Amino acid sequence: MEGVGHRYKSLEVLQGIDLVAEPGRVLVLVGPSGCGKSTLLGIIGGLIRPSTGRVTVEGHVAEGCLNVMTPVFQDFSLLPWRSVAGNVELVLGRLPAAERRARVAEVLALTGLEAFASAWPKELSGGMRQRVGIARALAVRPACLLMDEPLSALDAQTRALLLDEFAELIARAGTTTVYVTHNLAEAVRLGQRVAVLSRRPGRVREVVEIDRPLEGRTEDDPELLRVQSRLWQLIRDDAAAAERERVLA
Repeated sequence: MEGVGHRYKSLEVLQGIDLVAEPGRVLVLVGPSGCGKSTLLGIIGGLIRPSTGRVTVEGHVAEGCLNVMTPVFQDFSLLPWRSVAGNVELVLGRLPAAERRARVAEVLALTGLEAFASAWPKELSGGMRQRVGIARALAVRPACLLMDEPLSALDAQTRALLLDEFAELIARAGTTTVYVTHNLAEAVRLGQRVAVLSRRPGRVREVVEIDRPLEGRTEDDPELLRVQSRLWQLIRDDAAAAERERVLA
């Protein structure tokens, strides 16, 4: 991302964003409400044209990649009339039938869903439905996963369990990931680079590096708790000001 900025008519949402999502690593975007995190993710994914600046993808797309930038939705977006396997297979329509079956089996195994291949979405918990969403995204072998608060619709217990699974899954898949969250515990659990955005218009206030493997991180890790505290110090005043702006708007 080079000099990325965006306006919605007269409202400036983002300004001068310079960031790199490094290959095979997780870039987390955090910041106060309304700072443009989701807008930036939409720009990265090509869904929104930036008002200024540009986003470029470097390197070669791996063989078998069907979709370079692949989103994971917070509302699961599963079709209720298709089974788990059917929902995953839906994104593989241009492949031969045998290869579709192989890819479905591969990602269901990767996400621990083999036993649920024939289940309907209504038979699954929220956490399991989000696993299906992850499996569907991985089935296209994306160059980059774009995750916009994928755990926000879940209860705290399910969110904590899935957080551990996400960390292991992302580490195993080795997929470049851009992850948006307002939850700082999620940020330090999954992030390898955490970009802190300022209040609107969102600018990069600081990039915090967490140079530790994703696997093995725990919620009570003293080092991660220190990073979490640092992130809150960076965000706190902007978050309070942004909340007052929202209430008065």
